[in-house]
Amino acid sequence: MIKIEALSAFSDNYIWLLQDTQQKRAAVVDPGDAAPVQAWLHEHGDWTLSDILITHHHNDHVGGVDQLRRDSGARVFGPANENIPGRDQALVDGDRIEVLGLPLQIIEVPGHTLGHIAFYQPDHHWLFCGDTLFAAGCGRLFEGAPVQMHQSLQRLAALPDDTLIYCAHEYTLSNLRFAKAVEPANSDIAERFAQVEAWRQSGQISLPSNLRIERATNPFLRTAETSVKEMIASREGRTMTSESEVFAALRAWKDRF
Repeated sequence: MIKIEALSAFSDNYIWLLQDTQQKRAAVVDPGDAAPVQAWLHEHGDWTLSDILITHHHNDHVGGVDQLRRDSGARVFGPANENIPGRDQALVDGDRIEVLGLPLQIIEVPGHTLGHIAFYQPDHHWLFCGDTLFAAGCGRLFEGAPVQMHQSLQRLAALPDDTLIYCAHEYTLSNLRFAKAVEPANSDIAERFAQVEAWRQSGQISLPSNLRIERATNPFLRTAETSVKEMIASREGRTMTSESEVFAALRAWKDRF
């Protein structure tokens, strides 16, 4: 049995901790800070950290890798096309690895960074997607082009409805504020905003999300919707000819929102 827990880091990062409760082995995703992982391992003294999974090279995702690797000897998996500290296995699109006895598929999702990858568990429909797909949002384009990010999001959106979205930041409430501006008449967004606002006020995290909810409320997955296209056309003063253009305009708006 695998249990998944969020370890908080910095102001809004989540380090996802996967726990094999029978073997007492653990894996972590994007440990930007070693301290929360070390604290958990210290509290659970007979557990072993066996694997470290990295989605991209930004320091708030890799900053704790070297220390954790030195402490535990854990294997480090990361994207082949980025500089990942301590990486033992370089991963490209279509690769499959086994972690804690579970198969994981590698999906390349450039946009936030050029070599960004996601880890997908096909049996349980778990998606560890770093800073590509957020709950109700998506990552900024630090390296890639809008068309790349749009294509990456479309790949993830093609996964099953019940896919659980384990992204790396607690951005959901601010993302939903933007979603409300994009689609003010969308009742699903309004309902989700109220729910997440209540969760956050009580200290509850908003993750994981799932793809069914994202398709209904995430503007970056709704570029084909008439309501989204009409809002962007109104703001830009012209009709967009492609979904990737709609996405680019949405992302630029969100950057200033």
